[in-house]
Amino acid sequence: MASFDEATAPHSNDGQPIYRTQGVTKVYGEGPAAVHALRGVNLEIPTGELVVLLGPSGSGKSTLLNILGGIDRATDGSVFFQDQDLVAMTDRRLTAYRRAHVGFVFQFYNLMPSLTARENVELVAEISPEPMAAMEALALVDLDNRADHFPSELSGGEQQRVAIARAIAKKPTVLFCDEPTGALDSKTGVTVLTALQKLNRELGATTLIITHAAATAAMANRVIHFADGDIREITENDSPAPADHISW
Repeated sequence: MASFDEATAPHSNDGQPIYRTQGVTKVYGEGPAAVHALRGVNLEIPTGELVVLLGPSGSGKSTLLNILGGIDRATDGSVFFQDQDLVAMTDRRLTAYRRAHVGFVFQFYNLMPSLTARENVELVAEISPEPMAAMEALALVDLDNRADHFPSELSGGEQQRVAIARAIAKKPTVLFCDEPTGALDSKTGVTVLTALQKLNRELGATTLIITHAAATAAMANRVIHFADGDIREITENDSPAPADHISW
């Protein structure tokens, strides 16, 4: 089995699902106070797709994303990334997995206020073996002309796109986006979603987006509907809409 510390071809897995889960549960706490965040999730996610996870708060979306991303561990069940068993990994190997393969974008941008946009993106160079140049990453989100601006000089949408550029600069296999438009108005949110759709198509990174905005489903290859800790429905879209056609 190849080590995550070795150079690999991240976007090639011979047509196999990039993620496969079986019977995944997550329980926080014990006894009567225990919270069952996931209740036996079975799922396959094809490589290269843009996937939207929809559901109300507390339905288990973020918990599943954190388990797939190696931030959290399942209480029970199987979780495979390609042919790698995430459940069986040590903390050290999970860290190596996140470093080599996973990019994260969150609702709040988590930019360093004392660093410019370019310097924020350059942070990934410290943990990535072959990072993308910061200016190249910023150009992919149409912000190369704002590279020398500080976060306080950027709009919310621009800050989120800097955060996306930072995530993709490590050349991730998978891009996880947890409510990336949650702090934005709808017009600015569409700009961010357009950037994510463009990156999914141009870079080939499997992209998972958690959102409350049901209209976002139109841009996805696959929509996973969550409720009460489990998947209620999965729909596939053969003709995803351009993100800039979405409104909510």
